[in-house]
Amino acid sequence: MSLFKNSKTKEQDEWFLPEDSRKHLTEHFSKMPGEVRFEVFTSEEINAPFNEYLMKFVKDLGRLSDNISYEEFPLESDQARRREVDASPTLLVNPDDYDIRFQGAPLGEEGQSFITAIMLASFGQSGLSDESKNLLAELDEPRNVDVFVSPTCPYCPGQVINAIKCAIEKPGLIRARCVETGENEKLARSHNVGSVPLTVVDGGEHRMDGLFPEQRFVVELVTKQSAENFAHSHGAADTQDVEEVDLVIIGGGPAGLTAGIYAERAGLTAVVLEKNLVGGQVATTPTVENYPGFPSVPGMQLVDIMARHAREYTTVREGEEAVEIKVGRNIEVISNMHHYVARALVLSTGAVYRKLGVPGEDEYWGKGVSFCASCDAFLYKGKKAAVVGGGNTALTDALHLKSLGVDVTIIHRRDSFRAQQALVDSVEKQGIPVLWNTVVESIEGEGEELTHLHVRNVADDSETDIPVNAVFMAIGQVPGNDLARMIGLKTDDAGFVEVDSRMRTSIPRIYAAGDIVGGLQQIVTAIGEGSVAAMSAFEDLSSPYWKK
Repeated sequence: MSLFKNSKTKEQDEWFLPEDSRKHLTEHFSKMPGEVRFEVFTSEEINAPFNEYLMKFVKDLGRLSDNISYEEFPLESDQARRREVDASPTLLVNPDDYDIRFQGAPLGEEGQSFITAIMLASFGQSGLSDESKNLLAELDEPRNVDVFVSPTCPYCPGQVINAIKCAIEKPGLIRARCVETGENEKLARSHNVGSVPLTVVDGGEHRMDGLFPEQRFVVELVTKQSAENFAHSHGAADTQDVEEVDLVIIGGGPAGLTAGIYAERAGLTAVVLEKNLVGGQVATTPTVENYPGFPSVPGMQLVDIMARHAREYTTVREGEEAVEIKVGRNIEVISNMHHYVARALVLSTGAVYRKLGVPGEDEYWGKGVSFCASCDAFLYKGKKAAVVGGGNTALTDALHLKSLGVDVTIIHRRDSFRAQQALVDSVEKQGIPVLWNTVVESIEGEGEELTHLHVRNVADDSETDIPVNAVFMAIGQVPGNDLARMIGLKTDDAGFVEVDSRMRTSIPRIYAAGDIVGGLQQIVTAIGEGSVAAMSAFEDLSSPYWKK
């Protein structure tokens, strides 16, 4: 066992963290009011490179703040047994106060949740909303929460932070563990982790697939049950006071966030409702390379910038789903949490991934079938995968998989791509094989493990099996038009809402923007449409065109 407490030695002359990261973290840690202590458990025989990286990282953090200290223990030590640590590397955060642990070096995307854990532990506050605290107050028995992550998953940090906040709010009852799948393959296999983030409660008594809004996470943690109707069971919309606003915006992607900014700047009171997490499909894009001003930017990073900007102007409510719309003298929007009376409405409900509709697709979802390469690609490093599709998303996903060391093949039903030429050129340069004129007939496996695709060549009708460990779908989108159909908006044959040049729909005072209206379906067009929709609402409410 060795003890380190911010001591400067010759071996520390070289920094592990780059200079820009050190500057950012130094400023961040300057706000720490209390001390944070790490216990790091390592073994010379298990994950040796990651142990080394983690210790360099931790030592750098100790040099950046006098409030951070650390101890290193062998995995075989009595301290490891006392803390119930059996994997290397494992890092505990303020273990005498909380049970927050990172199993695997948090050096990828999960590093965001690690820094958040440091700050929350320093303040000794969970940062949960009052609603979440009230829900968590009902918990009177232990919960062990494991969040399986990958270094490239943009959604994983948010789910880990949910677990960490709960562990700080309920010390002694909740254990939050971030498990890096690549360094803990045996544990990941035991829980059949095929998609991340995957949250396992109490060893598998309850599972959460994906990133959850905070309140939903808390409800499912407490009840170990699905929370589809959690808001109604904990105080539904019909028990809430009516909230009056000028404009309700349903959907928190680029179009909805932009509409919120422009509406508030025009003097309208607005609220943005997003049933999941803000950002829409942009957040799942590994790299955006065609957004002006950002030659190359991760999708989640771009979403964070947009969301922060929007929140400076308007109210953005995540995890709030609009379930009913009534059109009369006013427009009423009833969500799973509130009842709104508005003067106008913008629908920016986007589109959802199109499924193949073949046998095995639902059975192996999250067990090899994925719609998010940025989330799950790392899980299949050194394995075989296929990408189905021939557009920009398909080629981007294939290039991302290739860059991570996945043996990837593109399956396309036509004889040429419809993607941008730059992407086509990159695929050819990387030597990614393509099965042209080919469709997937079924997705098959053994037990819960996907093993192969049964495909058919549409040119000669020949059939064959393609061995793969995963298949990533990128075959387009279908509009999220349930609410539009509910109120009778006019749609085209594909189900996209029809609008005029001012983003007006077939019903006055209701506007639509973004992927829900079809068309080019790019970030820049969604932003433009969102701004037009908000300004049209402002102008129309000032001078109603339907009364002329």
